[in-house]
Amino acid sequence: MKKVLVTGGAGFIGSNFTHYYLEKHPDDMVIVLDRLTYAGNPDNLKALENNPRFWLMLGDIADVPMVNKLFEREKFDTVINFAAETHVDRSIENPDIFTMTNIVGTQTLLDACKKHKVARYHQVSTDEVYGDLGLDNDNKFTESTPIQPNCPYAASKAAADLLVRSYYETFKMPVTISRCSNNYGPYQFPEKLIPYFFRLASEDQKLPVYGDGKNVRDWLYVLDHCRAIDMILEKGKPGEVYNIGGNFEKSNLEITQRILKFLGKDENMIMYVDDRAAHDRRYAIDASKMKKEIGWEPSVTFEEGIAKTFEWYENNKEWWQKLVKKAEDRKHKETSDKPLPTSRP
Repeated sequence: MKKVLVTGGAGFIGSNFTHYYLEKHPDDMVIVLDRLTYAGNPDNLKALENNPRFWLMLGDIADVPMVNKLFEREKFDTVINFAAETHVDRSIENPDIFTMTNIVGTQTLLDACKKHKVARYHQVSTDEVYGDLGLDNDNKFTESTPIQPNCPYAASKAAADLLVRSYYETFKMPVTISRCSNNYGPYQFPEKLIPYFFRLASEDQKLPVYGDGKNVRDWLYVLDHCRAIDMILEKGKPGEVYNIGGNFEKSNLEITQRILKFLGKDENMIMYVDDRAAHDRRYAIDASKMKKEIGWEPSVTFEEGIAKTFEWYENNKEWWQKLVKKAEDRKHKETSDKPLPTSRP
């Protein structure tokens, strides 16, 4: 029996992976370590509460004493690091949080893995570390594409990747890194594009599209991502980076139009708003290395995946409505906690 630590396992991709892994590996045990911030939701793991091969621990990956005690006690075989602050807009507002979790937290985990001789460490990264491809070419990101992040979130993830690489080069630690394109599917936090626009359209509210809507992303169903990580753990070579992509490039406007069409809504619900800062124009993944070396490629088409996703949203309204209410209450509190402007003398 392997003992696996999944950090950030109460988040969107981490919780999907936890469900997937426990089903796929019936003899293994999974411990989830999560700080349960705005995106970490224990409800994502509620179905596992009575599973004797699973338990959830509240904790911060940047908390060195806690992490070391946990590693000393549990003797992990594998560590998979999903834990990260991920929302680009939030990183522009508060980059310090991203530095602490994404960089310091990663170093803390690497040090613990090194000290306790963990057999495998896997870093879950993002295609955003590569920067912007632009709209005027057909190039795609390969594993040898230079890292050129353009926002604090992407920069913090790039720094974490470089730390992971350095621990392989310096200490010969058995590490791998995966960089994935945009995911969608069950348990995705409601402020992300697809669940956010699905909710707004369902409530007949306007859908705010940044800029001209032509920013292109490569979309992948989340369970295909989980399967890819599992296969990297089995077949990946230590020290290697693996790109994971859906081979489905669509602009934000096209995704918005598909959501409206799926729900039978009119495109006059689209509302163009000012573009955000450091909004990269195009990401596209070349996942040929995954296919050639690991034997993985996407198995779920966008049409199939989006139908499954929207069916899940429809059947789990209480899940996302609770999160929306919590986010609104938090925003109200942040606004009310701001000091009143001082009056002029």
